[in-house]
Amino acid sequence: MKKTALLIAALLSVGTLAQAQADTLADIKSSGKITVGIDPTFPPYEYTDDKGEITGYSVAIMQSFAKDLGVKLEFQKTAFSGILPGLISGSFNAEGSSLNVTAERAKKVLFTVPFSKTVNGVLVREAEAKTFSGKTLSPESLSGLRGAVKTASVPEQLLKGFNEQLKKEGKKPITIINVDSLDQTVSTLMTKRADFVYDDISVLAPVAKKYAGKVAQVGEVGPSQWMGWATRKEDGSLNKAISDHILAMQKDGELTKLQQQYLGTTFTVPASDFIPQE
Repeated sequence: MKKTALLIAALLSVGTLAQAQADTLADIKSSGKITVGIDPTFPPYEYTDDKGEITGYSVAIMQSFAKDLGVKLEFQKTAFSGILPGLISGSFNAEGSSLNVTAERAKKVLFTVPFSKTVNGVLVREAEAKTFSGKTLSPESLSGLRGAVKTASVPEQLLKGFNEQLKKEGKKPITIINVDSLDQTVSTLMTKRADFVYDDISVLAPVAKKYAGKVAQVGEVGPSQWMGWATRKEDGSLNKAISDHILAMQKDGELTKLQQQYLGTTFTVPASDFIPQE
């Protein structure tokens, strides 16, 4: 009898905890504020402008969501490598850094519908650009070179995958140089500690423009992926609210306007079946 009572108490405790965890959306509405973890070093998606304000394509979407929900949006700056750990541990209500949608990440978090798609490219010093001229880039093109990437990013994982392929082919691996921000990847390139920077082409384009004559984008390599946000697994109601808002923005044309403004291109995001298979 005593064991039964203890079992019931334990089950009730677990149920109460799950209910509390699943009420993040209700808590946000009740408090009138949504706290969002973000690494604002990823233009044109999320970055800090000359006035010190966090802005960008994804930021505009999150601001629209908070406004529609009728709550204040409060950003909590976090290094990109700490975004998912911070989300899962409950350091903030949601995360606002653009994430490549991957099967591995989907095991840990719940993805919203995508708001963008990405393909990665290679940025080199202008003096070395001629080496890649007229070539279709591949992992073999980067064999033996030093590549700078943001820590815990999809580009980092892709370079690791390229190295596995190069190893099977008996070719020299890419030396991966991990840093914390886009600015640091560019600095590593400019000071010749790296031979190339590997990142999303929409991120590299403004860098190439800013440092025209010093760096050049020489092509794309690797698969394209959808990009979105993630919530904790138990926050299904919050995830649905964000996803529904993104799809509503797409339906009324607001998402297209933001794509044109920040990305210089337009596309339709899917409502389902966007998480890749392993």
